[in-house]
Amino acid sequence: MFAQETHVPLGESITRSLNRASSHGSQSNLALDSHGDENTTEYRIKAVEKSGSSKPISLWHDVTLVHVDPATDRPTPYLNFVCEIPKFSRLVLLSRPVAERNSKSPPMKLEISSNRMRRKGFSVRQVFKKGDIFFNYGCLPRTWEDPTFIHPDAEGCRGDNDPVDVCEIGARIIKTGEIRPVKVLGILCMIDEGEADWKVVTIDAEDKWAPFLNDIDDVEKHLPGTLSAIREWFRTYKIPDGKPPNVFGLDEKFMDKHYALEIIKECNHAWKDLITGEKERKLDQCCDEVKGLVRKLSKSNLVDLAPMDDDEAPHF
Repeated sequence: MFAQETHVPLGESITRSLNRASSHGSQSNLALDSHGDENTTEYRIKAVEKSGSSKPISLWHDVTLVHVDPATDRPTPYLNFVCEIPKFSRLVLLSRPVAERNSKSPPMKLEISSNRMRRKGFSVRQVFKKGDIFFNYGCLPRTWEDPTFIHPDAEGCRGDNDPVDVCEIGARIIKTGEIRPVKVLGILCMIDEGEADWKVVTIDAEDKWAPFLNDIDDVEKHLPGTLSAIREWFRTYKIPDGKPPNVFGLDEKFMDKHYALEIIKECNHAWKDLITGEKERKLDQCCDEVKGLVRKLSKSNLVDLAPMDDDEAPHF
């Protein structure tokens, strides 16, 4: 039994019609377009439709959370994972909200910075001084860790204003910008500079280990040491930048698949509140800092990007 969850603030439900547009349930009809010199601040990657359509594509908003089989056009038991940082690399290429505030289709771009790893379109903002990351890292589309929401298991910390992070532990190296179907296995609650920063552990649905990994205990059974290595990587990766080690909620435990799916569903609903503008209408009880975070995202015409036609909270 989990503790009672608290939203900050509470407000009446507000409905708003949305513009319907095509959404993408898989990688099948998308391609990646890049320009500029790789590993420089001029490097850009953006998603485009293979059909040649000029419609802007947002890998945060226009890709469904639930993976859709391109052969049958039916939902699958898997979720879509947008890879930002391939395993065995250290350049931080990100595709997240900050750049999307001012652009309907921000590219991934390289930006070396000592600031925190806040999402900036597909952008490399920094280099992991700790060294190469040993798993594929990215996010779940159509999710948002609400900075007005305090989860009872997150040590009193609010959401980090980002999509939900994903650690994919399969064997293949997934390219930056690639979308893959993944199985959800569990989740870790990291506290990053006073914010809740959930890390979902997944496995590519086509990985050779996928048939054997169905929940978090299976990871420790078949791939011993993987979970502790993930936790220690996140604990220490900011130390070379002169920052203290990160800490974790829930006694540093990786929670199981059921718990992870509940967090994902929460963040999918939060995303919907964000892009409909409902979240912005409920900000009266929030501090100015939190109001600013939400309003900057809400005023970027996200409603034009994100159809609500086929992306109800996932049921498994």
